[in-house]
Amino acid sequence: MVQNIPVERPTFSVKTESAEQTRHVGCLLGRLLLPGDFIALTGPLGAGKTCFARGVLKGAGVPGYPASPSFTIVFEYEGRIPVYHMDVYRLHDPSELLHIGYDEYFYGDGACIVEWADQVLPCLPKDRLCVDIRYAGEHGRILTFLAFGTRHARILELLGKEVEEYFSSGD
Repeated sequence: MVQNIPVERPTFSVKTESAEQTRHVGCLLGRLLLPGDFIALTGPLGAGKTCFARGVLKGAGVPGYPASPSFTIVFEYEGRIPVYHMDVYRLHDPSELLHIGYDEYFYGDGACIVEWADQVLPCLPKDRLCVDIRYAGEHGRILTFLAFGTRHARILELLGKEVEEYFSSGD
């Protein structure tokens, strides 16, 4: 008899009190990224996905102030590693990813960040780090991280330590 046994996945949540803190947590994550890593961002409109992604890009060594890819779907950045930042909000169907050659980004030589990842769930890599961002008051946000796969579980473990240190230092 086959049983469906729930799989425990590494997870943690953190509450940020400002856009700056949200960006900083993203920056901590960006410092940990390696080629092949995949970050799937979800949450309601205006919750802070792009703010968080900008922090990730900064942490990955991308210079300047990255634009939101809302209208172009994907931006390619060169930092410490290549980073592909996608916003799939405007796609009507996951199959539309085929037209932009998504597999070159998802499985390419860099790290990938996808905003509105829940809209293309069937296409996402099996191994990934999901970050759900929700409102917690006017400026606060709850960031919930969920790791799929060994590499992303390790990222989550390291990130948890970095986040704990950041918030305990009073910065």
